[in-house]
Amino acid sequence: MARSIEELNNISSQIRRDILRQVHLCSSGHPGGSLGCADFFTALYFHVMNHSSDFKMEGHSEDMFVLSNGHISPVFYSTLARAGYFPIDELSSFRKINSRLQGHPTTHEGLPGVRIASGSLGQGLSVALGMALAKKMNGDDSTVFALTGDGELQEGQIWEAVMFASHNKVDNLVVTVDYNGRQIDGDTDDVLSLGDLAAKWEAFGWTVLEMEGNDMQSVLKGFEDAKSKLGNDNPVVILMKTEMGYPIDFMMGTHKWHGVAPNDEQLENALGQLEETLGDFKI
Repeated sequence: MARSIEELNNISSQIRRDILRQVHLCSSGHPGGSLGCADFFTALYFHVMNHSSDFKMEGHSEDMFVLSNGHISPVFYSTLARAGYFPIDELSSFRKINSRLQGHPTTHEGLPGVRIASGSLGQGLSVALGMALAKKMNGDDSTVFALTGDGELQEGQIWEAVMFASHNKVDNLVVTVDYNGRQIDGDTDDVLSLGDLAAKWEAFGWTVLEMEGNDMQSVLKGFEDAKSKLGNDNPVVILMKTEMGYPIDFMMGTHKWHGVAPNDEQLENALGQLEETLGDFKI
């Protein structure tokens, strides 16, 4: 069901609250990238994708999503719960022993909405390609979406998959890069510069788009543009500019919050910057 910008922003605000409370509750996890990608996930699951919370692994006649940078699992889990895939209060079990909500998404516990175990960076795009090709072989005209991190593009397997996709005209695939310029060890420019990403993807034969990932209107327009480019023999990539930790004032502008949980005082401060719109999960 299509939703208004206001409704989508309300959902993303609640998802951000969920992220903070999940990582605080277990004193571990990755809040920075999760917060930055909340608008992306909200738009994808509540406006863009044709999908069902009556989850079936094969996903026939549904759009499918692959999270490659699996460490941002808090935003993925919150989105799935808020979309009805499993009970919202289960978010309180994040990273606990025997929980279905492990630090990186896994499939062995059968968590609805999760189709691959991810977190070994560089692998998700290859899996998404397999899904997209399978849909073509099955006469399924739905779309496969995938998300990668920008630091993840330092993995060689990514570029093998990029080359394979254009060569095989995988034009039912939309890949988004979370282009926040930061990774666990610092800025991507300092760790291993990515150079001109748009030129690189274009050189590999992809249709390249850009969008502002922390502005819901821009995210919706980016997805609309991407879908309009499908079916033309070229895969599509969106370079999505985000700010790690957005919109929490003390989390932005640094890579520090890539994988650090807020303490009690920091949590209170952060939650004070986000409206509780749909009700917090129960602990």
